[in-house]
Amino acid sequence: MTEASLTALLTAIPMPALLVGRGERVIAANALTAGLFGPSVTGRHFITVMRQPTVLDAVEHCLADHQVHKTQYHATRRGQEQNFEVTCSYVDSPLGQGVVVVFHDITQLTQAEQMRRDFVANVSHELRTPLTALIGFIETLRGPARDDAGARERFLGIMANEAERMERLVKDLLSLSQVEGEARVRPTERVGLLGLMESVRNALAPLARDAEVEIRISAEAGEVVVQGDPDQLRQVLTNLVENAIKYGRSGKFVDMNLSAEAEMPELQGQGVSVTVRDHGPGIDEIHIPRLTERFYRVDSHRSREMGGTGLGLAIVKHIVNRHRGRMRISSTLGEGTAIRIVLPLH
Repeated sequence: MTEASLTALLTAIPMPALLVGRGERVIAANALTAGLFGPSVTGRHFITVMRQPTVLDAVEHCLADHQVHKTQYHATRRGQEQNFEVTCSYVDSPLGQGVVVVFHDITQLTQAEQMRRDFVANVSHELRTPLTALIGFIETLRGPARDDAGARERFLGIMANEAERMERLVKDLLSLSQVEGEARVRPTERVGLLGLMESVRNALAPLARDAEVEIRISAEAGEVVVQGDPDQLRQVLTNLVENAIKYGRSGKFVDMNLSAEAEMPELQGQGVSVTVRDHGPGIDEIHIPRLTERFYRVDSHRSREMGGTGLGLAIVKHIVNRHRGRMRISSTLGEGTAIRIVLPLH
């Protein structure tokens, strides 16, 4: 069979594939192999094409025992790591003889597994600190501080704070799980954003008062109604305003602005934007791309002191995505941070 015929056959495989003949040279390859090994692999010895020892061993074993062998191949393209599951299968037919080597891209599966491991590690780390504190105080109250009323009262207060911290974490984890589970379900209710903003301002008034911060609302177009989930949109505004209050400066303002535009570049159509702005110390731009990552904190110690779980903006991002919206974060050191949520009107 001609090289052109073999190449046409391999082209039917929707992933990089090549055929190593009995002479240990590549006798055919489909176009997708060019992304891994370059445009000219036909005629070369397979060792000079696939240079990773595990893959070379799999091909050699397959040529020798005619059995299927599997391994993995790791590549870097445009600075990004890629992982492939490699299957080597021997063929002996009038179409050709040798080993068909197929590369199945499992990069996303590998990344998902790494994200799962990181997530479990982060949750374990977040729970370990309050649990360790609770266990330590319980042992102290059972032992040296058994009859010390002052120490008991102080320790119980700390234990209550640590328990509340774990409760917030579990609550946010459940909320994140629920939002992710509904990611593909379009919300159908009609929600008035101005009314929602005023409701959130009233609910957070005690927190703002304690922080000596005033929440201001401006709405250029008055009430604007969008299609959405009222509870989730309330959660978005609550998270953003609560963060602005906690991390802004006392004696300053938290501004909530509502505006509607006939044409928004982010949506390529008509939309509405809600911007929450504080007048705090701001955030270094190096942190901004990672702010919506789970458990990412600019200042871990201060965030924990403020009761943060590191999941708030991750939840906001997932809710906005469910509503087919966009989220933009901008910040200037010394001047404050603004988070803009853009939602489609229809």
